[in-house]
Order: sequence, then C-alpha cells, then structure tokens
Amino acid sequence: MARLIRTEKEVEGRFEEVWIVVEEDPLEQWPEGPRDVVGRPATRKSGPERVRGEARFTADIKLPGMLQAAVLRSPHAHARVKKIDLAPALALPGVRAAIGPGDASGLEEEVGYSGAAVAAVAADTFRQAQAAINAIDVEWEELEIVLDPDEAVRREQFTAPPRHSERGDVEKALAGADLVVDETFESMLQWQSAIEPHGAMADWHPSGKITVWSCLSGPYRAQLQIAKALAMDPSMIRIIQTYVGGGFGGKSMDDNNAVITALLAQAARRPVRVANSREDDFIAGRPRPNIRIRVRAGFRKDGTMIAKDLRAVTNNGAYSGKAPAVGGVAALRHDTLYVNDIVRTELFVPYTNQVPTGAFRGFGNPSSEWAVEQTIDIAAEKLGLDPREVALKNAIGPGRVSPHGNRVGSCELKACIEKATELLGWKEKRANRKPWRGIGLAMSAHVSGKRHFYDYDGSSVVLSVLHDGRVTLLCGEGEVGQGNTTILAQIASEELGIPFERISVSEADTDTAPFCLGAFASRLAYVAGNAVRIAAVEAKKQIFESAEEFMKLPATELEIVDGIVRRKGAESPSMTVAQVVSKRNFRRMGKPIVVTGTWDANSESHHKDRYGSESGAFSFCAHAVEVEIDPETGQVKVVDYAIATDSGTIINPVLAQGQVDGGLIQGIGYALTEGILMEDGQLQNPNFSDYKIPCIKDIPPMQSVFVPSYEQTGPFGAKGVGEISMDPVAAAIGNAVADAIGARIHTLPITPEKVLNAIAGRNGHA
Repeated sequence: MARLIRTEKEVEGRFEEVWIVVEEDPLEQWPEGPRDVVGRPATRKSGPERVRGEARFTADIKLPGMLQAAVLRSPHAHARVKKIDLAPALALPGVRAAIGPGDASGLEEEVGYSGAAVAAVAADTFRQAQAAINAIDVEWEELEIVLDPDEAVRREQFTAPPRHSERGDVEKALAGADLVVDETFESMLQWQSAIEPHGAMADWHPSGKITVWSCLSGPYRAQLQIAKALAMDPSMIRIIQTYVGGGFGGKSMDDNNAVITALLAQAARRPVRVANSREDDFIAGRPRPNIRIRVRAGFRKDGTMIAKDLRAVTNNGAYSGKAPAVGGVAALRHDTLYVNDIVRTELFVPYTNQVPTGAFRGFGNPSSEWAVEQTIDIAAEKLGLDPREVALKNAIGPGRVSPHGNRVGSCELKACIEKATELLGWKEKRANRKPWRGIGLAMSAHVSGKRHFYDYDGSSVVLSVLHDGRVTLLCGEGEVGQGNTTILAQIASEELGIPFERISVSEADTDTAPFCLGAFASRLAYVAGNAVRIAAVEAKKQIFESAEEFMKLPATELEIVDGIVRRKGAESPSMTVAQVVSKRNFRRMGKPIVVTGTWDANSESHHKDRYGSESGAFSFCAHAVEVEIDPETGQVKVVDYAIATDSGTIINPVLAQGQVDGGLIQGIGYALTEGILMEDGQLQNPNFSDYKIPCIKDIPPMQSVFVPSYEQTGPFGAKGVGEISMDPVAAAIGNAVADAIGARIHTLPITPEKVLNAIAGRNGHA
C-alpha cells in the first residue's frame, strides 16, 4: 500500500526528520482510466425496501413466543441498592423472567446517574412487563452527588489519569507573541436524535447459543461486549444487524439493551424484545459530552499563530464509554489544521453523576472547533485583520505532519476556504455591512477511520463471482443509514466492469460475514472500500486467467465492459462474465471465483506520548455563514450558508451531498437550539417538545461544493465524508453572531437570552 515513512534528509549541512511516500499499494498497478460508476449517482441498495415499507427494523422483528421486556431505572442520581425483591414481579400474570443486580454487567447495585438500569423483566405483553417493573420492591440508600466536572477534577474522580502533551516551548513562544488570546468556551450535552429509538431482540437456542437482532453500528464489537458481559464464548453469540433508523454515533453499544435482552432470553428460554420509548432513549442514551475548553493562543501581528495552550475538561458522566476518546480528539485533532507546531494540551475526563456520554457525529471535533476557531477569530478582530486571510495564513497543505504526528496526504484546505468564502460573497458582505448582520468562518479536519480498537483499523470482505455473472459481497461492516453498501457496490462494479445492479452486499451477520469493526470515524468508504477494491482486483485477475484460456487471447489484452469480457477497445471476440465463470466452474477440477480482500490503514494507536498518525487519510472543510440578529428578541437567523469540502474522490455525489446537508442541519441544532438540561442530576427535557432539533423552517439556503482532490491511499482516491460537515458549524455561527452584535457567546447553545445579555453587556447594561 502507499504509506508514509519517517527518514532523514540532509538540509544545509544538517539532517532533518522528514516523511516520504513509499508506494506499495497493490491497487496502483491498475490504471484509473475513465470511470463509469464511481463519481456518479447510483440507486441506493436499500432504497426500494425502505420506500415500500419492507425494510425490517428491530421493532419489526417478530418470532413465535416472543416476550416483551421492560427495564427498571434508578430515580436517583447516585444511590446504592440496599435491598431488591424480584418475587412480587415474578408472581404477576404473564411474567416469564426477571433479572437484577449481579446477573450481569449493565444492571447495577450502585447507580451513578438517574436512569441507570437496575432490573428488567420479560412478560407476554409490554403492559404486563411494565406492571411487573412497578411491583419490584427496592430499598435505596442515597449517596452524595457530584455534577460539576471541575469539582470532580478537584476530587480526582478520573476515568483515566489526566493526559498531558507538549510539543516545543509553549511559554517561551507565548511570551514572544505580539498578541495572546485567552478564552474559555463550553459546549453542551447533545443527543443524537435518531428517528428510530434503540432496541434489541434476543433468541435463545437449546444449544445455549444466543442470537441478537439490533440496530448496532458494529456487530462484531457488540458480539465481543455481550460475550464478556454474559461470560460466554463469543462463538455462542450471534449478532444480526437490522435496518438502522439513524445512528450518528449513538448506536455503538454503549447502551445495555442487547445485554438485557440476551440475559432475559437465556432466563426465559424464549425470544425477548426491548424497545425504548423516546423518553427511555433520552434517559438511557449516551449523548455527546459537554466539554469546557480554555485556549491560550499567541499570534504575530500578521495573524500567524505561533503557539497554543489548551486545557479541556470532558464531562464523562457516571459510566465510561466513548468520552475519554472524545476528549482525546477534542484535545489534539484540531492541530492537524494549522501550520503551528508549538502546542500544549491538558485533558481531564472526570466522572460525574450525570447521564453517561458517548459518541456523536464529529466525535470531539465540534467541541474543539467551537473553542479554537473562535479564539482565532478573536485574534483576527484584535489585530484588525480579515478572518479569511488569517485562516489562509494558518491553514496547512498536502504533505504536512501535525505536531502530534498526523500525516496528511491530500489536502485542499486553502481551496476550501477560498471557495466557501467566494460562495458566500465574503468580500462584498464584509465591505458592505448591514445592521445586525454578521459573517463567520470556521474550518475542520476529520479522519477517515481511526486506529482505536485492538490496534487495528482494517476491513475484510469476501467477494464471489457467481456462474450467472452476479457478484456477492460478504461484509460485516454494517449499514447505519449512510449508504455504504451502495458505495461498496459501486467500487466493486467500477473495478470489475460488471453492472452495479448485478452487485449485492450482505447484511452484517457475525455468523456469515468476515470480521469487521463497523461504522464509526467516517471509515467505511475509505477502509472497507479499499478491501472491496483489492478483492475485485483479484477476482478480475481470475476472470481474465480463465478468459485467456477460453478466448485464446492474452490476459493483458482483455477488459470487462458492462459484464462482457472482450479484447480491449473491440466488441469481438467476447464472452459474458457469466459464460466465463460457468465454463470455469462446470468442468473437471472446476474452481469458483471466491476471493478475500483485506486492508489495514497505515496509522498508529496513540501511545503514552500521544504521538502518531491516528488515521490513514484526512478530510478537510471550510464553512462560511451569514446570520441576522433580531435585537428585540435575540433570535438568531441563519440567512446564508456555504460549505466547501475536500473528501477526495466522491464515489456517489447524491449520498455525499446528503451527508453534508445532514451534518450541517445537526450542527445548526448544536449551535442554536439543542442541549440536554440537567437539574440536581435529573434530566429535564427528554422529548422533542422540550429538546429542540432543527425543523425545515430553521434550514437556511445552502451552497455546497466538493473541492477536487485525490487521496493516493483511498479507493479511486476517496476519503471519508460522513462526519466532517458537522464539525465547524457551531464555531462558524458563533463567529458570525459575534460579528453581528459585537460581543462573544462562550457557551452552547447560542440562545436568544444569551444574545440579549451579550448585547446588553456590550452596551454596559448587563
């Protein structure tokens, strides 16, 4: 594969450490040529089933004898179960099984937040199960609660030791800066708001094997977690991914529904289903953590950033899932954007008695961009410079290695800045200001996969070319709504020359598909796409080897066009792929075409020094926005929005645009309306009446372009696109609001009340 390696180069009589590209990619022997499928819209593989209502989500799975489950949750933010009696529940009509603390991890004897699962029952009907939950007798001992993350830091209630890294002498650089900006920003708990609530169904087999159907983003990771929780061999747990009605990071096995259903099925010897209500989903979900970030950054008079010191406190919540990793991203990844190499970071991830937190689209990027991109905007204002010019001055280019070791191949960040501001009409709007109107700019970098689990960030597929010319892909990565099965089919179709309609991709099933990590970190088009293309290259080679024998032509002179094997550039002689494969299979010593494709990115897990390239490729974007403020109400209206994205080759422009649009909309919610409210450890707004996500009237006119780029290590030059469009939205809007009102909002969301207070404070009335 193409990879970057560290070496030394003599420069002016001394040796400097440099990174060079070494070409070892098995795909590079195959010329790109004009493309027929990649880069074009293609009908979504799951589209017809969804439109016809035939797609089976978790709530649609029904088995004979199926029981319904209900979960007893703690009413206290921190308490110990002194005594629990399940007998009254088991005595009720229709109740078939009940489990409590000690039966498995996930059911707690000491609970750390209001909503923690304590017990669960399975009954013939949900009404019976709910009645049984109400009948359980629990004696509680309430314990002290800690809600403020800074207080938790003082108490040293950490999920892991605080992390510290420093590259260069930060204090010396700050002391020599023409300007030092010192600001603190805080983000908010944001819930994923998937249209489909969490759910799971489990079935017990007399052999002891348990099959779980669920809307999970990583079936194999779920298999390992459930096996560990139940103290079972992973081979005795089968996970089948159902259709997923939105994930956005929230269905990554941080909840315990699958474990609870498996335990109840094991106890009842019957299928059991649990389906969250919307309120359950809020209470038991794992929202984006709220992060408090202090940034001290030094600048020269021309706007060049020369040093940055960042301190981040990530509110983990009661139990630890993805929050430490989210905090790690917030602390480090944004340094991939800037030419500055002198940085220091401190990261604290304390336990508190609030809802546990986890992954959400963008991971830690939206929180860090909210802080760092506004700090840079403040510097531009204080120095009397155009934020656009400051962004261009500090933006990186291709071939960059970040101070933390992220190795950047393709990068069109500067082109993104130029294009986004051009689309918005930045120069004109800056020159012709209107009252209560403001413009803002922010940018971001995102991974295409991340080496986080098991020191592995690869993918594997099994590709079969059948005797009728169809192609099947066995893939365990899964589909959480982003359309990756369509993308993988397009890659296979393009490489093989077989029509897209003749390519099918399996469901994610741990009994039939090869090991895969699943959907996270915008990895599937890049990582799984490479595995598919490698498999397709080998399958095509075998087709040509057989066709060479049958057609009496050298393999080097053959091509496949629309499923037909022929001499290059000529319509004859020719055979269909079906004819070649059938003739190959149906003879003495026949051999089917079944190949594997495996690929692991050239990246590193971060070690104690927090150094190494976390991903094999990085995507970039710039966002420019115009807002209008109502000075009487404080209402913020987004009136225009422009996005320019570098995600390499765009495999499917319709799906990619859908990802960009969706990320922007979620980012607007993060910036202006969303936020889980807690009071004394109790969730106050667990519904869509009180938790406000953007509606159609909140969506501004959007202008979006993909800046041409080619990633040498990606399949046909592709990189990830799923998350990056959410990353800088809040920061861009925050900068635009500050430009409009002459005052800065430091906490999310940017509510009308905060805007009015900021205006009053600017006028000396706060």
